[in-house]
Amino acid sequence: MSILSFSDVSKGFGEGTHRAEVLKGINLEIEEGEFVAILGFSGTGKSTLMNLIAGLEMPDSGEVAFKGAPIAGPGPERGLVFQSYSLMPWLTVGGNVGLAVDAVFPKLSKAERQAKIDHYVGMVGLSHAVSRRPAELSGGMRQRVAVARALAMNPEVLLLDEPLSALDALTRANLADEILEIWEQDKKTCILITNDVDEATLLADRIIPLNPDGTLADPVAVTIPRPRDRGAMNHDETFKALRAQVTKYLMDVGVAAKVEGSRLLPNVTPIHGVPAAVAKAQEGMIEERFLDFSQLHKVYPTPKGPLTVVEDFDLKINKGEFISLIGHSGCGKSTVLTMAAGLNDISKGAIKLDGRHVQGADPERAVVFQSPNLFPWLTAKENVSIGVDRVYPTASMAERQDVVEYYLERVGLADSMDKQAASLSNGMKQRVGIARAFALSPKLLLLDEPFGMLDSLTRWELQEVLMEVWSRTKVTAICVTHDVDEAILLADRVVMMTNGPQATIGKIVDVDLPRPRTRKALLEHPDYYSYRQDVLDFLEEYEHGAKPRSKPTPAPEAVAAE
Repeated sequence: MSILSFSDVSKGFGEGTHRAEVLKGINLEIEEGEFVAILGFSGTGKSTLMNLIAGLEMPDSGEVAFKGAPIAGPGPERGLVFQSYSLMPWLTVGGNVGLAVDAVFPKLSKAERQAKIDHYVGMVGLSHAVSRRPAELSGGMRQRVAVARALAMNPEVLLLDEPLSALDALTRANLADEILEIWEQDKKTCILITNDVDEATLLADRIIPLNPDGTLADPVAVTIPRPRDRGAMNHDETFKALRAQVTKYLMDVGVAAKVEGSRLLPNVTPIHGVPAAVAKAQEGMIEERFLDFSQLHKVYPTPKGPLTVVEDFDLKINKGEFISLIGHSGCGKSTVLTMAAGLNDISKGAIKLDGRHVQGADPERAVVFQSPNLFPWLTAKENVSIGVDRVYPTASMAERQDVVEYYLERVGLADSMDKQAASLSNGMKQRVGIARAFALSPKLLLLDEPFGMLDSLTRWELQEVLMEVWSRTKVTAICVTHDVDEAILLADRVVMMTNGPQATIGKIVDVDLPRPRTRKALLEHPDYYSYRQDVLDFLEEYEHGAKPRSKPTPAPEAVAAE
């Protein structure tokens, strides 16, 4: 018998011409003890589906039932963990979990109450922090408290509404593993809303994609034996096949970033900050060692003396290369990038671009940050025009507008050029940031975790956009990322950094995969998972701030590049 069921459920919001149908004709049966992952892009109605199960919303038509009875409102038998932590800031970890215990078990003695709190706090590994308040906790620890609070209600069904999406990649992976361990203990029925294919495949018995039109796709059974080990997944053929199957489906139905361009790029030449005396001598840019990091150091003064964040960073990049820079948080990736951008002083060593030393910021080096930093009162077109007007001073106004509109169309914003930045989604804002960077026709494109604030599936869309535009320009590029798949997908070489302080290059992997690349094609390439394992092995060696005793020696690829 199913514990939860949807019978022809539909749900929409708004009235008249502003009415939006979010879910349409949903039919779904969930068995007791089953772990189900609902997977879909932003805006497809995943959270609405979860709110219907939680009893926070009622369907417009059809019925959502728990154990055969229609759901009429919230209940302790359905424990909900949101994306945001929703903790009481004035209460300790134990106090926040105690709220749930008191609500469900009001007649417990003081000792019994404390025992329950200690039990659930211990389950999520926070016994050492039971007396801390939320402000003293990291994002991952706060979400652990939210999980403990839901578990303390002893629900029959655990509802997880994107509980990990606000966390960094390493914390997200660790907490997903903990949720899996907790679920293995008592096999509660669990429904996870997620946008991460790997997370769904690792945790679930069934993956159910939610289509952009608000309907459910056919469920995909996850037949990987339990218990499952994240580290072993990279070698598991069933995992690879499922990953490819679900990814292909989602890319086919959800990635609408492939734009058929109608505009042509005008034949105008950008003018960068090159001194007039050397401009003529530098006609025709150098090909090899186009970008040269030479014994680069970054040292910050501290009350305890100089702190070397990056040391001996030595890398030679040829014109038109795409480099991914990856490593754990705090390893100096962004520090290297901001020095290349001229936004951060170089303590020792040098950076040369096209034969000239990098000194100060210049539009010849375009930067796309995690947050695109648009002027909210300006339109998308006006935000891109700001840099274009400076870089193409000899072009006509019509030619400059053609440049702006060409790149906005290329990133999929042909219909949103005249919308104010404040009215755009986060993904659309980042598209404007990418268009703005390419429109400068830079010598060097610097990307600092450009998709880090976006959900996994929106990242897929924008990675496709980035690759499509880059394939037309072949601009030399460096992308800082924490995402292994993104690093391999984009790059000609993946440069891995050791942990800081005194971070440096630990290993370089040449990615010899055909271009143009698509995520679907890469997942099916026989060499893809070996590249992935190389990067995963390096990151595992340096996990949790580890610093191996022997200083890493440059990889053969790094020596060859010199």
